[in-house]
Amino acid sequence: MSKGKYYITTAIAYTSGKPHIGNTYEAVLADSIARFKRKDGYEVFFQTGTDEHGQKIELKAQEAGVTPQEYVDKVAGEVKGLWDLMGTSYDKFIRTTDDYHVKQVQKIFKRLYDQGDIYKGHYEGLYCTPCESFWTESQLVDGKCPDCGREVKPAQEEAYFFKMSKYADKLIKHINEYPEFIQPVSRKNEMMNNFLLPGLQDLCVSRTSFKWGIPVDFDDRHVVYVWLDALTNYITGIGYDADGNSSDQYKKLWPADLHLIGKDIIRFHTIYWPIFLMALGEPLPKQIFGHPWLLQGDGKMSKSKGNVMYADDLVGFFGVDAVRYFVLHEMPFENDGVISWELMVERINSDLANTLGNLVNRTISMSNKYFDGVVDDKGAAEDVDADLKAVVTGTYARVCDKMEDLRVADAMTEIFSLFKRCNKYIDETEPWVLAKDEAKKDRLATVLYNLVESITIGASLLEPYMPETSAKIAAQLNTALPSFEECAVFGHYPCKNKVTDKPEILFARLDTKEVVEKAEAMFAARKAETEGAGEEVQEDASDVIDIDQKPEITYEDFEKLQFQVGEIIACEEVKKSKKLLCSQVRVGSQVKQIVSGIKAHYSAEEMVGKKVMVLVNLKPAKLAGIVSEGMLLCAEDADGNLALVVPEKEMPAGAEIC
Repeated sequence: MSKGKYYITTAIAYTSGKPHIGNTYEAVLADSIARFKRKDGYEVFFQTGTDEHGQKIELKAQEAGVTPQEYVDKVAGEVKGLWDLMGTSYDKFIRTTDDYHVKQVQKIFKRLYDQGDIYKGHYEGLYCTPCESFWTESQLVDGKCPDCGREVKPAQEEAYFFKMSKYADKLIKHINEYPEFIQPVSRKNEMMNNFLLPGLQDLCVSRTSFKWGIPVDFDDRHVVYVWLDALTNYITGIGYDADGNSSDQYKKLWPADLHLIGKDIIRFHTIYWPIFLMALGEPLPKQIFGHPWLLQGDGKMSKSKGNVMYADDLVGFFGVDAVRYFVLHEMPFENDGVISWELMVERINSDLANTLGNLVNRTISMSNKYFDGVVDDKGAAEDVDADLKAVVTGTYARVCDKMEDLRVADAMTEIFSLFKRCNKYIDETEPWVLAKDEAKKDRLATVLYNLVESITIGASLLEPYMPETSAKIAAQLNTALPSFEECAVFGHYPCKNKVTDKPEILFARLDTKEVVEKAEAMFAARKAETEGAGEEVQEDASDVIDIDQKPEITYEDFEKLQFQVGEIIACEEVKKSKKLLCSQVRVGSQVKQIVSGIKAHYSAEEMVGKKVMVLVNLKPAKLAGIVSEGMLLCAEDADGNLALVVPEKEMPAGAEIC
């Protein structure tokens, strides 16, 4: 019996370039949830796609010497190819250049205008091109875009505006009445305290300074602002019609059960999007989950460095399911996760090769060695079996509890606890000892049956997260995977069934040094290729940067500044701040507390132990209520990426920089 419909979406990928592994993580996460819900009895509809309009796309196309449509066609193909490579089982891949979407966006804009929610005015303010966002001076952080940290530029143009404040109180009421609406709770608190409660300003929803967008059909000097265009994909893709003729599919699927998005676009999805829906008279999505980021452990991903990690690269090294396992299992619920070549090898060797792969191989090999592959439950049970069966049959309920809260990593941990319990069971029962005693033959057969049945149940539970691996296990055990309902009962594996006589190694152990050397060689080749492309280096704007020159200073002015080498001995995130880290920095015999806006670029853990350049005689100041006694020096590229300035050679903490 169906448990009902379940409509899940990802954010649509922006087609400014090929998605890196952090972007791909979202598609894999959504796929694991969709697969789990399908197997759990829901009628799932999973939509993903690409966001293809905006000034940034227009500029990228000009630089590449192609039309915007040609540019987005290429990138959308890359996105879809990566999603397919990673086994994402989407039901719909929408593109915002699709004709039906374009027509509905025009209808939606006209309807909102006709009912007085949109009006024409003039915009004069600050604009961030990469984020396609307008900001007021008070919203900037350190004079830069509060979302991405990049430079903003003054902008003035005629524009249409949406009356956000008209619906603000209604949205606040909804959020308070439905605590599950925005998850995790920290994201909800951020939206309420930083945006809704201080008061919403009217939102610019059209542009005239570029042409690559959906035209406002009653005023063709304007194109629809990218967020109104992009956000509506969640309803246009399933048949919404602004004239009231929505499809049966739309009526069945809406409201969405889950919008899965990155934490950087939570504001657009939890404030703008619900208000647009309220204006249209449509119900709000049931839940919006802002997942954390997947960060590169050995430094910021950079095209100029050639070290960007793409899903297809990782699949070439490790295989699809190993990559799926890592990005799903290693991501905390709220905090950012870290990926590196070393961490991937460590996880593959310990969890996939040892815990899972070795378990399956040993069990099949023993079945072949002792019983020619025939698996049979002889009923020779002992007390130790009961605990194994309790762990195995109870895992489904524990996984369901975790998935109900979207704690996918924790759900996978429960499944691997099942496999670890199986390995412990082998140590407890010692099949190789039982095999030496003919009188223990039935006990040996029962032990191997229990292992095969346990592995089969584990493989079934693992299927939403690692579908290829589960299929391989089922094939080697010569059985169909049980349903989730059957996973709660022990004993479905057919007696006297025969496992394969040629067990396949699921995951081979890897050598860390060898993998890292291959990765470095790949990155070096990629960087050389980029540098050889000439104009492409300029496109990344990372080799040479010109900035506005400040007034000249005298040597006496410079002499007032004291720079020294510092060693970070402790670091922690500043609570209630999206940007700040608080470091304890040893400078000579002193320890200074320094607050820095670098959380988007460094984790607190990776800061510890670094030797850094410090401006030590800066007058103490309070940042987010915490006293800061100096400044860490950083370099910044054209994209707003920061890197700490560090000594080229090993220097003691306190060494003077002169």
